[in-house]
Amino acid sequence: MPLDGLFTHALVHELNELIVGGRITKVHQPYPNEIVLVVRNNSTNYPLLLSAHPTYARAQISFIPYENPQVAPNFVMFLRRYLEGAKIQSIEQIDNDRIINFFVNTRDELGDIQSVRLTLEMMGRHSNLFLVRQQDQRILDLIKHVPADQNRVRSLMPGATYTLPPQQNLINPFTSLDKLAPLVLDNPSEDWAKVIQSTYQGFSKESAQSLALALKNATNTMQQAKDWLSGFENLSPTLGIKSDQSLSFSAFNWPNTYRSQQSYQSLGELLDAYYIGKAERERVNQQAGTLIRIIKNELKKNKNKKKKLNQTLADADNANQLKVMGDLLITYPHLVSKGMKKVAIENYYDNNQLLTIPLDEKLDGLKNAEKYFNRYRKLKNAVAYVDEQLVLTDKEIDYFETILSQLDVASPKDIDDIRQELIGEGYIRQNKRKKQKPKISKPDRFMSTDGALIEVGKNNLQNERLSLKQANRRDIWLHVQKIPGSHVIIHDDNPSDKTLMEAAQLAAYFSKARESANVPVDYLPAGKLRKPNGAKPGFVIFEGQQTLYVTPSADLPQQLKIK
Repeated sequence: MPLDGLFTHALVHELNELIVGGRITKVHQPYPNEIVLVVRNNSTNYPLLLSAHPTYARAQISFIPYENPQVAPNFVMFLRRYLEGAKIQSIEQIDNDRIINFFVNTRDELGDIQSVRLTLEMMGRHSNLFLVRQQDQRILDLIKHVPADQNRVRSLMPGATYTLPPQQNLINPFTSLDKLAPLVLDNPSEDWAKVIQSTYQGFSKESAQSLALALKNATNTMQQAKDWLSGFENLSPTLGIKSDQSLSFSAFNWPNTYRSQQSYQSLGELLDAYYIGKAERERVNQQAGTLIRIIKNELKKNKNKKKKLNQTLADADNANQLKVMGDLLITYPHLVSKGMKKVAIENYYDNNQLLTIPLDEKLDGLKNAEKYFNRYRKLKNAVAYVDEQLVLTDKEIDYFETILSQLDVASPKDIDDIRQELIGEGYIRQNKRKKQKPKISKPDRFMSTDGALIEVGKNNLQNERLSLKQANRRDIWLHVQKIPGSHVIIHDDNPSDKTLMEAAQLAAYFSKARESANVPVDYLPAGKLRKPNGAKPGFVIFEGQQTLYVTPSADLPQQLKIK
């Protein structure tokens, strides 16, 4: 189901049970439109994600790891001033809409208690997160500033008075079900979903269809509707796979047409499972948009260069013909006079067959011969240079294709590493204002079924540090054969066959061959790796490897990853 008003009701119910009364210990803004509040309650830390993402807006307890930017954004610095150390008093939903209020008691500069609230509006591209002072409803700040010329309905700037978005004048199903029975009786069953959605607030199409399905064979319509709605408080989070392989989630195991389904302990775990791929990919695309453009431009430039170099080689293959034409012209210069565009001469290299030679009409026979000899020498001399440039160009193409494949499996924390690598290689200009020395993010860590630690580098800087600096010489190194991919290290000099196979599957999954079957993966002790002088980051050479053949699995990384 989409994250509609009903699911928002379920989220508020779960959050009230988990974090109300807790204290906000930390405030982070790992991504442009998302805030994470670490709430300490009942001796447990709950990372509360408040997302105003235009596609994936939501509020949930999320344990998906994240990396904070080196320089904190202004909005999170403002929130820290008001929220760190504050206590969450209550969490409320506005009617059955996709708006959640988090009421917080904090202290102002004088030490007096001040009531503020965080208001999260989950409205697609209009999603926003506000910090509002309760006393006068003044917007202290908000995550997206919207100028008046872009929104004439209400002011969305700091200092304005907060007002709710325009209402739809629909009925809150949790406070009034009076009209449901006559609506069902007065309409044919195939129209029930449409009637429910157009009458009651917070129903997505999928939710309305599920309730209509629940009512279809009910003897007591009102009681069945109440039982169905109670599922949004008596939670049984369910992730379903539809017949078209798409995923859907629900707050409880409602009437559905799922092909298969899986239950979770909490809505937070459910949403983590649902969004881990989608939201992460979107975050990567947002942060890496400039990098992807640069890389694709470099790839295009190098592929065009390779095409021209190959054409030069093809022309060089015909260089001997230029020499023949020059020899014939210098032998029979009297057959050519200025103004001629071509001449036919008996070719003594080819049984005196007539050979038509194009001419520069401004030149005589000897000058035309000299012109052909110059072109011949130039092409011959170019071969060595072109061969050298082809090797360098192929390396550049392999390098940028490797970067693109790394971006395909990158998490948001990996983007800064890739950007820093491109700066170091001279493909992106260094921002002179940034004086902080960038730190390389840590590789992803996995635990094999047999208990061995496996680390996976997600970019070239991680790969190089992991394989050449951190790994023990006897640790086992793995990499897909002749395909761009991650460096994988098993921190064990004698891993079990099962661990070796799982590490090989990870190497195959985090590579350009992740959609393939029967992928060859080379492995050998890390001490046998060498980096040639002048090679790009992450490039190594080796010999004496062994090879496994595996099929990548999308489930294995999730099963083995260390949270």
